[in-house]
Amino acid sequence: MLKHKKILVTGGAGFIGSNLCETFLKQDNEVICLDNFLTGKRENITGFIKLKNFSLIEGDIRNPKDCAIAVKDVDYVFHQAALGSVPRSIENPSPTNDINISGFLNMLLASRDAKVKRFIYASSSSVYGDNPALPKVETNIGKPLSPYAVTKQVNELYAKVFADLYGMEIIGLRYFNVFGQRQDPDGAYAAAIPKFIRLLLNGETPVIYGNGEQSRDFTYISNVVHANECAALAENREAVNTVYNIAYGSRISLNDLYSLLTENLSKFKKEIKDIKPDFVSERKGDIKDSLASIEKAKTLLGYRPDCDVKNGLERSIDWYVKNLR
Repeated sequence: MLKHKKILVTGGAGFIGSNLCETFLKQDNEVICLDNFLTGKRENITGFIKLKNFSLIEGDIRNPKDCAIAVKDVDYVFHQAALGSVPRSIENPSPTNDINISGFLNMLLASRDAKVKRFIYASSSSVYGDNPALPKVETNIGKPLSPYAVTKQVNELYAKVFADLYGMEIIGLRYFNVFGQRQDPDGAYAAAIPKFIRLLLNGETPVIYGNGEQSRDFTYISNVVHANECAALAENREAVNTVYNIAYGSRISLNDLYSLLTENLSKFKKEIKDIKPDFVSERKGDIKDSLASIEKAKTLLGYRPDCDVKNGLERSIDWYVKNLR
């Protein structure tokens, strides 16, 4: 595990970022969180604020000065800051571009100038775009289907160029449908699992886009935290300056996912078992099926995901039942 290092987590008040902060703090690292709270939540880091080894920089990756301040004397950067959501990027591409591309470039430049040991960043399964092949293999991407997907492909291109030109150590992690504690259940662009949980607990009807037979490689947050740590600790030169699929390596349809959710949530409220979803038209930019090959991450990073969808849903539901108000 990482110990006694100085770590920057951009987007550290977000879902994935706050889970990374929590893990690295427990391992006696000094952790800096950079966040502008556009999508991050202050309550996600409330438990860290008073810790001596935690500091918050309320800043924006679109501001080069904020980036330069945040990376000072840092060993590792875990770049999670981004404006997520395919539908949001389709409705308004400009902020997605500004944050995900210009902000990413600012962080690369600041990290290069600060001589950061390693830069680990969040890419996305959206880079596979219109490629129908399953499972998804890192070397075979497709045409992007949304502005968000474009930004993640550009991130990977910039990372490769910076590694080649400036000798930086950079690793990209293509996340596949991450879920778990602290994922925001509210808002128009909330992810499916937390949004379904919130609605079902409130006795409301969730919406499924399409017929529900589209499949996803849902990945519990503990697997993603593990992958980030593996990326930081990798010593094999072949493991650096490349990208990896980060998933569990199995897929489930949205209909089957919904059944698992209602089955588990009915333990808390029996009537949830009888709530049926509303099926509406498919959304633009959505991928039909997603399944990752994780062999590369297993081989080069030593990545070993240990929580499947069923167990992850049980853990997530327990957390949301205790924390949703």
